Amino acid sequence: MLEGERELILFQKIVNQKLNNLQYDELLSYANQYEIPLTESQAKQIVKVIKGKNLNIFDDKERLNLLKLVAKITSPDVAQKVNQLFLEFVK
Repeated sequence: MLEGERELILFQKIVNQKLNNLQYDELLSYANQYEIPLTESQAKQIVKVIKGKNLNIFDDKERLNLLKLVAKITSPDVAQKVNQLFLEFVK
């Protein structure tokens, strides 16, 4: 394995670990920072859905499934904005 591949895998693990251990107040902070409209109740619901799932946002299928859940909790528009944020990390 090349050094660059190891760094990429480490980056992916860190991002996924952060996502999977996210607290609702952190999610609200990120939403505010990236101008994504999200209520405290919605943030709590999203975090509840994420917890214990060991999601990998670098996997297209897993990311899309998560975004479908986000759309149900919030709206398709919010899910689209979240996807744009995720794409910043996965590209």
